[in-house]
Amino acid sequence: MLDLSIGIMAYNEEANIGHLLESVMNQEFAHGRLKEIFVVASGCSDGTEDVVRGFERKDKRIKLLVQKDREGKASAINLFLSKATGNILILESGDTIPEPGTLDRLTAPFSDERVGMTGAHPAPVNSAETFIGFSVNLMWTLHHKIALETPKLGELVAFREVVKQIPRDTAVDEASIEAIIRKAGYELRYVPQAIVRNKGPENIKDLLKQRRRIAAGHKHLMREEGYEVSTMDPKNILKILLRQHSWRVKDTLWTIGAIGLEMLGRVLGYYDFYVKKRNPFIWDMASSTKKLN
Repeated sequence: MLDLSIGIMAYNEEANIGHLLESVMNQEFAHGRLKEIFVVASGCSDGTEDVVRGFERKDKRIKLLVQKDREGKASAINLFLSKATGNILILESGDTIPEPGTLDRLTAPFSDERVGMTGAHPAPVNSAETFIGFSVNLMWTLHHKIALETPKLGELVAFREVVKQIPRDTAVDEASIEAIIRKAGYELRYVPQAIVRNKGPENIKDLLKQRRRIAAGHKHLMREEGYEVSTMDPKNILKILLRQHSWRVKDTLWTIGAIGLEMLGRVLGYYDFYVKKRNPFIWDMASSTKKLN
C-alpha cells in the first residue's frame, strides 16, 4: 500500500483553501492511503492560516506549516519535502480543486515501477464566451493535447519520494521536478481522467504577467538543467492547434489574438532572462486567478 503525503502551497488563499481541503478530505482511495496533508502558508496577509487551523483541529492529518515571509513557491515546496513521510508525494496549488476520484487516479500508475511522476488534467473554470476566457481554455486544451502525446505535468502532480528538494530559485516547480524524475531514470505519466479545476487570468494584464514569468522560468530551467518541457516547443503547439481548430471566424480571430498574447508573454519573459538577468522565482501574483467559486 502506498502512503500518500499531500502538500498544498498557499499564498493568500482564504477564498479557496477551505473548499480545497474539503475536496481533498472527501477523496476516496483504492491505490494508496492518505497519510498526511501539509499546507504551507507563505507570507499570507489574509485569513488563510486561520482557515487551515480550523481544519487542523478537525482532522489530525492536516498540518499547517507557516513561512513568515514569502520566499518563493520552490522554498515552500522544499519545506513540504523536508516534512513529508509518504513514499508518494502529491503537490497541489492552493488555487485549484481536484474533482472526486482525481487523487486516486493520479496514484494508480505508480503500480508500474517505471513510473516516477504523474500529472492531472487541468480544466479551467473560466467561461470561453469572453476573449480572455477563450484564450485560457485554448491554452489548457493545447496543454492537454500535447500532454497526451508527450507528458507535460502541472497544477496537480504526484511523484516518488526520490525528490528530496528542488532548486530554490526555480519559477517552474513542476518542470523542475520533471527534470529530477527523468534524470533518475523514471517515466512521466499524464492521467487525463484525473481532473483538477483551476482558474486562469481574467484580464490581459494578469495573463501576460503569468505567461511572462513562465517563459523566463523555463529559460532558466533550460540553462541550469538542460531540460525543456514539451509545451515550450512551437512546432508541437502549431501542429496540435491546426489539428483541432474549428476555423469559425470568431474562433479564428480570437485564436490569432491568443497566439499574439502568448508570443508577447514569451518575448517579455526572454527579455527578463537575457537582458534584465532576472529570474522571477518570487513572482507578483495574478490576483484574478485566486477565486474558483
